[in-house]
Amino acid sequence: MLIVNTVKALKEAVLQLKNDGKTIGLVPTMGALHDGHLSLIRRAGEENDAVVVSIFVNPVQFNNQADLIAYPRTLEADVEKIGDLADVVFAPSAEEVYAVPPTEKYDFGALEQVMEGPQRPGHFNGVGIIVKRLFDWTTPDRAYFGEKDYQQLLIIRSLVKQCGLSVQIVPCPIVREPNGLAMSSRNKRLSPAQFEVAANIHRIMLASTQLPDNTVAKAKAYVEKEIAKISEFELEYYAIADKDSLQSTDTLNNAIGCIAVWCGDVRLIDNIMY
Repeated sequence: MLIVNTVKALKEAVLQLKNDGKTIGLVPTMGALHDGHLSLIRRAGEENDAVVVSIFVNPVQFNNQADLIAYPRTLEADVEKIGDLADVVFAPSAEEVYAVPPTEKYDFGALEQVMEGPQRPGHFNGVGIIVKRLFDWTTPDRAYFGEKDYQQLLIIRSLVKQCGLSVQIVPCPIVREPNGLAMSSRNKRLSPAQFEVAANIHRIMLASTQLPDNTVAKAKAYVEKEIAKISEFELEYYAIADKDSLQSTDTLNNAIGCIAVWCGDVRLIDNIMY
């Protein structure tokens, strides 16, 4: 595994791989790696000749500075976990990525006007900025993203389309803890008691898909009522939407339920298909 910290070294490593005729799978991460990330990296290795993993806590996608400061940074442990699963790890500083303040502006239309968009102003533009730069620097054949960040996945597909990029976006299933909690780097900030309580998020959403004579209104009301019963939770939103457009829907066919819940001072997101 080659570890590089500069864009120049990254481009040189990618050029060597391309000159050797290798296809490249890119896995962008913000580090604090868990088994969910490793599942993306393994899949990239199965479907490509070489794997590039980026580890970068991207400051321009955080609208909450406290969240940026608290975000776990565990580069040494991350590199150890990756082991021989990747050919190149790109771990730059913010100064390297943003030598000049970024000015790119992307328009994701209705996709960014729901759910995470209003709650985190500027977040998706920040995601677009870093992902587009990573695509430009690594010119991957495929890029791998987890479905836990489902809205982000659709945003990145939109980015690829509007920028005319040839990279294939590969969605990967949510990986869960044994108790059902969606794996997330933020889980490290939960106390042991909170970790167990947080498992109720998935349990409640799953139950909402199995209600008799189910409807959008019924499923939504059920989740909101059950989440409210748990004192450690503060619901930010629960939305049931068309899974292709993320716009409101009056049918559970082709629908996805997306949630954001505060458990103490840790913000957790998850989703489930209806």
